[in-house]
Amino acid sequence: MVAILTGIFGIEHLTLAEDVVQEALARALQTWPFYGVPANPSAWIMRASRNLALDVVRRDKVFREKEEQIILLIEGGAPASGASDQSDDHIVDDRLRMMFVCCHPLIPQEDQVALALKTLCGFSIAEISRAFLTSEAAVAKRLTRAKQNIRDAGIQFEIPTGKDLTIRLSGVLHSLYLLFNEGYKASGGDKLIRVDICGEALRLAALLASHPAGDQPVTHALMALMLLNFARSPARLDERGNLLRLHEQNRARWDREMIARGMFHFAKSASGEEITEYHLEAGIVACHCAAKDYESTDWPQILSLYDRLLQFDDSPVVALNRAVVVANISGPQAGLDVVAEIAGRKKLDSYYLLYAVLGDFQERMRNWSAARLHFQKAMQLAGIKSEQEFLLKRFQACEVPTESLS
Repeated sequence: MVAILTGIFGIEHLTLAEDVVQEALARALQTWPFYGVPANPSAWIMRASRNLALDVVRRDKVFREKEEQIILLIEGGAPASGASDQSDDHIVDDRLRMMFVCCHPLIPQEDQVALALKTLCGFSIAEISRAFLTSEAAVAKRLTRAKQNIRDAGIQFEIPTGKDLTIRLSGVLHSLYLLFNEGYKASGGDKLIRVDICGEALRLAALLASHPAGDQPVTHALMALMLLNFARSPARLDERGNLLRLHEQNRARWDREMIARGMFHFAKSASGEEITEYHLEAGIVACHCAAKDYESTDWPQILSLYDRLLQFDDSPVVALNRAVVVANISGPQAGLDVVAEIAGRKKLDSYYLLYAVLGDFQERMRNWSAARLHFQKAMQLAGIKSEQEFLLKRFQACEVPTESLS
């Protein structure tokens, strides 16, 4: 709805489109409890949004010169939906059109992703801040700056063609990557996995991959990464919603059909000579999916992929994941040594998985007191209830054995 109304008003009036839709949603919350949910809720909200938009147009002098044209678009709807434009150089889906606009090269990439996540995916500022490992104030500034850039540059609500479209693809893919990650491991709330968000990321990525402009190896690599990860999600939680570690998961519950789809896209991603972070991450997940059990996992191959991934992305989070692989190959002390050498480790000070990993290493070395301290810190920082309960069990399991006291 925001994308459709933005197409009508112009991208410079993005905030107005958001306000109109928000007001329509508020009216739905006010009226539906009394009159019942309509047979077609989305159509009701769209109609309410359009009526509110008409009110704005008729009373606001900003739109006076284009009032006739705008009213025609609002009442007709077809031109705004993009249904009349089916060329190879345009993407019909309004949300994907909006995503390419958000990822205009005149907008800094970090601002591009924040704007796309906020506008298209409904992320709150708090969720975006957790995805970026930054403050809410910083994200709010990015959003304000992005909208200001749109106004100042006079960016049009359109899909570019040729090389211009390719330039924006990187920002679009990164937005989809963050969207999927938020669904696959939610940063807040009661549920660890938000299936609806994962599904939306996959829908948009599939739409992009099926369009000539997006049918590129890097897009298929991202599709493979999403599918191979999501295929394993049914086994990540037990029947009570508690987190299960990889070696505890019942691999029979992995979605083999989705894994096959993921491997298909992974094979398509191998065309061409470019290797991206998505290729390497998909390769890591493919190693897990190919192993019949935890013991037969090809950890040396996974370590090799992490080594290459660090050349693309030297973030401390990637380095921490690599430390876990090192520990699986060479033991927990080797893992601790790697963690101690992570560049920019201070960025992980508020990251609960740092302490969960350190606790795991210390527990495996039977350093019970140190393990308990790390698990306790991880519990304090974890944002999901199931994660907190999982860490509490790890904390309780580190009680000093009686025999070690005698």
